[in-house]
Amino acid sequence: MIKRFVGLLTFLILTINAYGQSSLKAGNKYFDRLIYLDAAKTYEAFLAEAKSNDPDRAEAISKMAYSYKKLQDFTNAERAYRDLFKYHEKVLDSKEYLNFAQVLASNSKYRESQKYYALFAERQTSDQRAKNFAIAYLDQSPFYRDSSLYNVRFLDVLNTEYSDFSPAYYGKGLVFVSAREDNGLFKKVFLNNQTPFLDLFEYPDTAQLAADYAGISENLIKKATETASLETNTGFSKDINSKYHEGPVSFFNDYKQIVFTRNNYSGGKAGKGDDRVVKLKLFSAKYNGSEWDFIEELPFNSEDYSCGHPALAPDNSKMYFVSDMPGGYGGTDIYMVTYTGGHWGLPQNLGPDLNTEGNEMFPFVDELGNLYFASDGHAGLGGLDIFYAELNPDGSAVAKPQNLGYPINSEKDDFGLITNKERSSGFFASNRKVGYADDNLYSFSRRCRELKVIVLEESTGMPLAGAEVRVKKYGINQELYMTDAEGSITICMAAGLDFEFKAYMDGYESNSVTYGSMATSPNSGAMLKIYLSESQLPIVKGTIRSELTNEPIAGAMVTLLNERDGTTESVVTGKDGKYEFQPTKKGKYSVSAVKEKYATNTEEIGKIKAKKKEFVSYEQNLGMIAEGDIFRIENIYYDYGKASIRKDARKELENTVLPVLLKYPQITIELRSHTDSRSSSEFNQELSEARALSVADFLNSRGIATTRLIAKGYGESMLVNGCADGVDCSENKHQQNRRTEFRILNISEQTAHN
Repeated sequence: MIKRFVGLLTFLILTINAYGQSSLKAGNKYFDRLIYLDAAKTYEAFLAEAKSNDPDRAEAISKMAYSYKKLQDFTNAERAYRDLFKYHEKVLDSKEYLNFAQVLASNSKYRESQKYYALFAERQTSDQRAKNFAIAYLDQSPFYRDSSLYNVRFLDVLNTEYSDFSPAYYGKGLVFVSAREDNGLFKKVFLNNQTPFLDLFEYPDTAQLAADYAGISENLIKKATETASLETNTGFSKDINSKYHEGPVSFFNDYKQIVFTRNNYSGGKAGKGDDRVVKLKLFSAKYNGSEWDFIEELPFNSEDYSCGHPALAPDNSKMYFVSDMPGGYGGTDIYMVTYTGGHWGLPQNLGPDLNTEGNEMFPFVDELGNLYFASDGHAGLGGLDIFYAELNPDGSAVAKPQNLGYPINSEKDDFGLITNKERSSGFFASNRKVGYADDNLYSFSRRCRELKVIVLEESTGMPLAGAEVRVKKYGINQELYMTDAEGSITICMAAGLDFEFKAYMDGYESNSVTYGSMATSPNSGAMLKIYLSESQLPIVKGTIRSELTNEPIAGAMVTLLNERDGTTESVVTGKDGKYEFQPTKKGKYSVSAVKEKYATNTEEIGKIKAKKKEFVSYEQNLGMIAEGDIFRIENIYYDYGKASIRKDARKELENTVLPVLLKYPQITIELRSHTDSRSSSEFNQELSEARALSVADFLNSRGIATTRLIAKGYGESMLVNGCADGVDCSENKHQQNRRTEFRILNISEQTAHN
C-alpha cells in the first residue's frame, strides 16, 4: 500500500534480526526504524501480557494504532484508537485526535470523523486541516456532485497482488511502478512491509485500455491479479531499475530524457543522512538510441531530506516534485524548479494555498500546464485524495485546489492521476476495496457536462454568427470561442463553479452573464442566452506577448484608461494572452499591461469616437519584457582581436538596445559579451570584457547613464554549441559563439514611456 512506500518519503535499507522478546523496547526499535509491520506485532504481544495499570500501555497502544494506520490496516487502527481514547484520553496529545479522525474517515465514518476533527480544532487552532475537514464533513454531497460523469475501470491486465501505481505516459503506452517480481528473479525485500522493492514496468499500448464498462466481479479481479502477464508488462530498463526502489518517473516531451526517483544508492552502497535513514533522490537519464545512459543526480538532492515524484511541464521549462526539505508547510510539499539550457534552477515551494500541514505528493502537469496532485491535508473523502489546481506562471495557484470527488476519490488512498487537457480520460492508482490486495491501477473516462450558449440580437432575437464569447473564471480570462451559423457555442463545464460569459461583436455593445454550474444536472444539457444591442463605439482588443519569445503572456493585468475622465476597466489575461474591452464613452484612451517581474507597458490608442457606417475593432498589441530576459544583439561584429565598435554595429545597437532603454527609463541591463573558443581562455576573457565595455561606452554617448549599464565579459565560458577547444567546427558555428547580449535586470514597477 502506498503509505508504506511514501509516507514521509523516507526509506530504510537495514537488516534487523527477528524481533525476539515482546517488550515495549523491542516495539519501539521497529517503530523508530519505520518497520511498522513488526512494530504492530510486537506491541500486540506486549499489550496481551501487560497489566491494565501498566504505565506503558498508553504509549504502546498509541504507537500500535499509528503503525496500523501507516500499514493502511484501518480496521485494526480504529480498534486500537478506540481503546486509546477509552482508557487514556485525558493524557493524549492533540495529534491523536487528528490521527483518529483520519482513520475514521478512511473507514467512511464521516460523522464521527467530523467530531474528532472538531476536537482537534479546539486543541490546534492554527492547523487549517481541523477547520477544513470539520466543515467538509458536515455535508459530503459536494464530493459526489460529478460522480455520474465518470466511469472508472479496474485494469485487470496491469495489476498484480503486489503494489502497482504511479503511471506515466510513455509514447503510446505507460510506464508505472510495481513491487512485482521481474521474471521471477530474486529481489531484496523492503522491511517496512516485507514486499519486494519497487521497479519500473512498461505497458506498450493503452489503446485496448480505453473501452469503458461499468464494473468487474471480485472473482475476475482475483484471477486477473494472480495471472497478470509479464509478457505485456515488462521491466522498463535494466539501466535504471536496481535492487532498491525506483519510481515514480516523468519523461521529457520527446521521451528521450527521463527524471526518476530512486533511493540514495550509488556504487552498491546506500547513503544515509544524519538520522541514518536512506532518503529518496531524483536522477536524470538520456536515451542514446539503444539504452538509458548518462544517469546523473539532480543538484538539489540531499542526504538529509528526500526529493521524489517528478512531473515535467509540457514544454520542459520547469519541473514539479515532492520533498520534505526544511522550510515546508507539512510532511511533504510540492516544489517547482526551472530547467533552462540544460541547467536546473533553485527549488521553489508552491506556497500555503497548495501545500498544507499534511502531505502533498504525486504531482502531474497536463498539456495546459494545470496541476493534479494527491493530498491528505486538503479536505477529502479519506486518505490521499486527488486535487486539481490551475497555476500561474510563477507556480502559484490561481484559486483554491478542487477535489475531483467520487469516484476518482474514495475513502482510501487515491493518487498518481495522469490525464489529457480536457480530463476526458486518464489513469490513476488507488487502494480502494475494489482492488485485489494493494495499490492498483485504474483508468477513467468522463462525459461532458454540456452548456450551450447562444448569442442573439436584442432587437430581433436573431442569432449572431461570428460573435466572440469569452469565458471568465475567478475574474481571469479563459477560453475564447466564436459562435457558429446558429449563433451558438457548446462547451463542457466543471461543477461547483461560477463562470462569466462575455460576448463581443463589432457593431454591438458587449454583454455578459454569470452562470453557476453548482446544481447543473449532467444528464440534461443547459442553455444560456446572451443578448447584444447595437453600439456606437468599437471594441478594443489585442494580445499581450513576450518581447523575447513572442509567446502570449498569461496573468497580466490589462487596463483600459479613458484619459478624459479617468475611468478604467481591467481584465487578467489567460493562456492566450488576449484581452477585449467595450468602451462605453467617447474619449482618448490608453491601454497598459502590468505583471510582477515584468516592466509595465502602456500604449496610447488615441481618440475613440462613434462610427456611423463601418465598425472596425481597435487592435492594440503590447509587448512586455521580464526580469532575466536575455536578448541577443544581431550583427555586432568586431575586427579580429579588437574591442572597438565598428560602424556597422552602431546602427544595430541604435535599433535594438537603445529603444528599450529609452522606453523603460529606470531599468538596468547587463551587457554580456562572448567569444568563441579559439585563442587562450585568458585572452578571450579580457577581449570579451573590453568589448562589453565598448558597447556600454557607446550607449553612454547616446545619453544612457552608466549606472544603468553593467558590462561583463564571459569569454568562452558560455558556448552555445559544442565548439570547444580541440573540436573541429565551421566558421559559422564559431560565429554563433561570438555574440553580444543584453539581460534585463532589476524590474520593479517600471513603466514604459512612449
